[in-house]
Formats: sequence, structure tokens, C-alpha cells
Amino acid sequence: MTSIGQEDCRSLERSLQLEWLETNGRGGFASGTVAGPCTRRYHALLLIARNPPTDRVVLVNHLEEHITIGDQTQALSANCYPGAVHPDGYTRCVGFSADPWPTWTCDVGGLEVVREVFCPQGRDMVVVRWQLAAARGRAATLSVRPMLSGRDYHSTHHENGELWQGVRGTQPVVWHAYGGVPAVRAFFGGDYRHGPDWYRRVQFPVEQERGLDGEEDWWSPGEITMELAADRPAYLVLTTEPIEAVELETLVRDERRRRRKTSESAQDSDLLISVLWRATEAYLSDRDRQKTVIAGYPWFTDWGRDTFISLPGLCLATGRYDIARQVITAFAAHVSQGMIPNRFPDAGETPEYNTIDASLWFVHAVGRYLDYTKDEAGVREFAWPAVRAILDGYRQGTRYGIRMDADGLITGGAPGAQLTWMDAKVGDWVVTPRRGKPVEIQALWVRALAVGEELADKFGDKPFARRCDEDRIRAIKSFRSRFWYEPGGWLYDVVDGEGGDDASLRPNQIYAVMFPGELLEEKQAKRVVEVVKDHLLTPVGLRTLAPGDPQYKPRYEGNVHSRDGAYHQGTVWPFLLGPFITAWVRVHGGRPEAQREARGFLDGIEQHLNDACIGQVSEIFDAEPPHRPRGCFAQAWSVAEPLRALLEDLGASQPGTPPARKPASRGRRIR
Repeated sequence: MTSIGQEDCRSLERSLQLEWLETNGRGGFASGTVAGPCTRRYHALLLIARNPPTDRVVLVNHLEEHITIGDQTQALSANCYPGAVHPDGYTRCVGFSADPWPTWTCDVGGLEVVREVFCPQGRDMVVVRWQLAAARGRAATLSVRPMLSGRDYHSTHHENGELWQGVRGTQPVVWHAYGGVPAVRAFFGGDYRHGPDWYRRVQFPVEQERGLDGEEDWWSPGEITMELAADRPAYLVLTTEPIEAVELETLVRDERRRRRKTSESAQDSDLLISVLWRATEAYLSDRDRQKTVIAGYPWFTDWGRDTFISLPGLCLATGRYDIARQVITAFAAHVSQGMIPNRFPDAGETPEYNTIDASLWFVHAVGRYLDYTKDEAGVREFAWPAVRAILDGYRQGTRYGIRMDADGLITGGAPGAQLTWMDAKVGDWVVTPRRGKPVEIQALWVRALAVGEELADKFGDKPFARRCDEDRIRAIKSFRSRFWYEPGGWLYDVVDGEGGDDASLRPNQIYAVMFPGELLEEKQAKRVVEVVKDHLLTPVGLRTLAPGDPQYKPRYEGNVHSRDGAYHQGTVWPFLLGPFITAWVRVHGGRPEAQREARGFLDGIEQHLNDACIGQVSEIFDAEPPHRPRGCFAQAWSVAEPLRALLEDLGASQPGTPPARKPASRGRRIR
């Protein structure tokens, strides 16, 4: 699932579409294509977060690499230029693997050259290592030219007269491109010759396809020359850390040991579980003294909604309870007017509170944390005050008109605001406004009230528990009377909206089945699952709108306006496989045959693991075959939710993994 063969490696069209990712646990990362060229502005070798996990800057974009054997010099690298790819290093690649880190095997003049790239965890550093395999006494000379910019990772860099070109030292060589960005220290086993030059008009085809600036100029300070032999690997360590020496083999040994430990934790007879488990680590990052969740690569940081949808799969099902506690604690500290932040901006420290569901997902995650850990004392200390504040905030009313209505359901919305996860907006155009009472918000509200009732009961607050139970019963009764769309045999997507009730066939209704809460009669729940399966299920996720709807968009492509107009209007989201599988298993009584069929719903994800970013799952896919991957090439909830469903719902066993979720409420049954 994480290896690419010679045919694909040497196919330029194919290998340019295959990407790799290395993360450092601090918001920084290295990424690129299997072919070698950077096809996105976000592809880089040394990209760090100055204020983890935000304020990311690209310092070293790329390496130009050549190997000389005797009097023959051949390239290992490649770049995209207008109308050409040069040099032709990809033609020498005979294999690629992402395990334990990105590794290329190349045939250079009959010599097998292995090239590796990895980011040591917890450090602003990247290591590149080259080695000859079975060289039979032959040696080679490796020449490397680093390409630098020193820019915000969302922007592009162009030739200018303000470049400092500051260079000092020999080991390490220190390059300082601009004031205001960190200097780069380079450690290597060879010689450095200073010779500044510009590499102009580097092309980023993916950015151009997205209608964005897709051309850049790189500054190269000079050339590093190293001898390469079977018993003497060459290396280049790039870092912003103020250190004066590195021990290469110690870095390699320690990082290999750490990753082996993660792989051993993930061992399972189902290989999909093992690969997804290893993939989860990419999304766990430092923020201040605690941990947070990166929503996706290459352009997202930490988002409240994504964090708490992902948390059960990333941290609870994998046994990372301490990290889960840190994440919950970090967001609990920022509760304001009954809301957790939806986003911590890249620049500045003022969180954004602009979502109707993130706070409810937070409460759900607290309930799941307690299910897994039984840590009642901890929950009482670091989460219970936030849960109370959220429930009271929604009852009393908070930002954007979010409040519990007289019927016990949650309503919300304001002009120009997109509050649910279907949040695409272009200028003043909110593509899917969903003002009123969205279906999944009611399921989340009932779930949150059940968690609140359970916690209040445990912590001795009987009046609060009773209030939660009463509100939950009222919400369920109102939901049953308002949301069933009889002509179609499914649930309204929104009721009491701007244009009345919206019967669009969307996947949001699956949460009314996923969460235990008696929102539907058994017959209705089965009908919802079947309708979603028949109209929305694809091999890689659920469509966001049924084909045949006038607003349906089969492809996510074109400029920003076109893409955002399709983002939730048919485009497939793989994270929705998690709730769908949970709902499927629930309505089929957890029977083994139902579990086997549900496992088949993940076959497309399994095939995708070596089809885009190797070993990761993309954010979205086109709604129609061949379901081309789009958006972020690695997305937290796209990994977390399928993994959670595998572990919780499909009978996959892991040491120490508790049974699947039980209903949180012990309140009265609704008649």
C-alpha cells in the first residue's frame, strides 16, 4: 500500500501525481512528488512553523542533485519549467517506498543509489541521505545545489534585489536569505563551494490548474560535493536550530526506532488498519505546551471541528489517551459564550468562533474520552466546566443566532455566515448556507445532552442532569415530528430554513443513525442507510449531494469559484465513511455478514493509499468516476474516521481497545 514500482516511477505523468509527506510534530513538514519536481507552492524540503503549528515559512524548496561515476554525470532530480521537465532524474528511479520514510531507489550507470528523506520528530530539521547499495568497490561523487526562498508557505517567491545572500561558516554552512526569517544551517560530509545563482520560472502545475500563481524563482547559494560509497553514505542535514554539530547515524537510529514502535502498535491482520494507524501520527502537533490536531496538509492548521471529529480515530482508538486529554484541555481553555474556536489563524492569536457544530463535537469527544479511559476525575477537572458552558450557551443563545428554539431543536444562522461543515464561501456567496435547523446539528445536540446528563449525574449535579434529560426528550420528539421527508423516505437536510424545509438528499442525515439517541424508528433508520447507500455511496466516500439534484456538480475543478461551488454539491468526502459504517452496522445489528459487507466499503480507500499521497487519504474526490483525488493530499478526518470505524465497528481487535461506544444517557426511553 505504500510502495511504487518502476513503471509508475518512470512514468512522468503518473509520478508527478504521486506525492509524499514527512511531518515533524511541530506544524512543519517536507513534501514533494515521487518524480521529484515540486508541483505545488507547498512542496518543500525545509518548511517550518515559527509559532507551532502556525506561521509556516518555506526556507529550502528543493535540491538539484547529480551523481558522477567516472566521466559520466547523471541527474537524480527534476524540475518543471515552461514546456519542459529538466533534468531527467525520474528516468533513473526503479522504486519508491514511504515506509519508514520516503525512499527512492535509482539505477545510475549500473549502480543502485538509495535516497532517503525524513524529518526527526519534534525538531525543525530535515535529513537527506544517499547510499550506494552493492557497489562492489565502486565509488561516486554526489553534487547537490540547495534551492532557497524564505517565504510564507501560501505565497510564491520571485527574483529580487533584497536577497541578503548572507553566508558564513564551513561546517555548518549558514545561509540567511532575508531578515525576518530564520537562517538555515547545513551539515554535510563534504565540501562547499559558494556560487550564488537564480533558478528562474519554476512551474507549479497543480497551482496553475487551481487558477493560482504557479511560477516561482529560487535562489541557490552554492554547491555541496560529497563522496559516495557503499560503506560511506552521504548526507545533508538542514535545520534552523542553533546547533553546531549533528550525529547523523544517531538521528537515523533514533527516528527508525521511534517509527518501528509506532508500527508495532499498529500491527493487525488487516493491513489497512496498520497503514492508517501509522498515518495518524502526521496530524498530531505541538501548540504551546500541549498537543493539537492538524486538519490537513499542505495548507490547513488546527481547526476545532476537524479536531474533534478526528480525535476518536486519531487518539482514542489508538490508545493515545494523554494526547487526547491535552487536546481537549487546550480547547476547553478557549471556550467563549458557549463555543470553542473553529480556527486558530496562521497570523495573530485571536481565535475564530464561527461554527455551529464544533462545540457539539467537542462534547461528543469528551464523552468518548470517558468511555475509553474511565478518567472521571480528569474529565471533572479539565472538561466538565467547558461542557456545562457549551450546553448552557446553546440554551441561552450565542453568536450567529445559535440557540435552542422553543421546540428544543438548535437553530442558527446569519447573513453571509457558513456555520456547518458545508462551509464553502466565495466572496459574499455562501454556497450551502443551511440556515435554520440542520439535521446533523440536531443529532449532535441530542448526543451532547446525553453526555451532559451522564456527566452531571456522575458529578452530583442532579438538577443539571434532569434538565439535560428533559431537553433531550423534547428535542427527540420535535425531531421525529419535523425531519422525516415522507415523499423520498429520507430526512430533511434543514428545516425552518430561509426557504422553508430543504429536502435535498445529502449525507448529513447519517448522523441521526450513527449516534444512539432514538431519533428514528428502526424502520426509518434502515431506510436512511439504504437511501444513502443507493444514492451517495462511492468507493471512496459519500457524495455531498445526490446526482440528479439541479445543484449537483460531478467534478471539483477549475478556478476558486468553480471549485468552491462544487465543494459540497456532490464532491465526495471519505471521512463520511466512518459514520456511514457505524450506522450500517447499527441498523444490521452488528451481524458478522453486515460487518464483512461494511469492510468492503473501504476497499476504495485501501486502493487509494498508493494513488495520491502515499500512505495517506486525500480530503475529497470527484463525485463521478474515476473519482480523482482533490483538495488536501492528506486529511486528518479522512484517515481518522475510517480507522475508527475499523476498530470500533468492524470487530478489529487491538490490545487495550475498549468495546464500541455505548449510549451515554441512562434517561427515560422515548415513546
